[in-house]
Amino acid sequence: MNGEPINGVRIDVFRAEHAAAFEALNRAWLVDHGLYEAPDEAQLSNPWGTIIEPGGQIFVALRADEVLGTCAVIPHQTGIFELAKLAVAPQARGQGLGRALVEACVSFARRCGIGRVVLVSSSRLGAALSLYESLGFRRRPLPPDVPYATADVYMELDLTSSPEPVEQA
Repeated sequence: MNGEPINGVRIDVFRAEHAAAFEALNRAWLVDHGLYEAPDEAQLSNPWGTIIEPGGQIFVALRADEVLGTCAVIPHQTGIFELAKLAVAPQARGQGLGRALVEACVSFARRCGIGRVVLVSSSRLGAALSLYESLGFRRRPLPPDVPYATADVYMELDLTSSPEPVEQA
């Protein structure tokens, strides 16, 4: 879907057969980092109803039929999507899959006419925060209505002023 495969991995849209891997990959990193919270459960157990049906999308990194990573964008408010559930399997980290997944989500948001992509995260996730910053996300004050007690980082990407990323050959 997004250009040439990376090390034999392609980025594609979420389908029903990816649901178990979406849940497992995300639950694993959330639990490992002590970040799993009740609001995560609805997205993990019902990605269709909580992410896709409201107008969002989940992208998956696939090698053959194995899901190695996921990332979602979820309608947040008018003109705003939230980036969520970025996960890459431990054996596939360091290969650019997280970047490719976030870029797929940002491209989807642009195609939907979205002006801003936001995210909440944790200062415990240094590598993810560095990735987001390298893609143009900027830290902003944490809004008061964030549903996650462990979230202490809020970032935004203004799509009205940031150029479309150039795909790497």
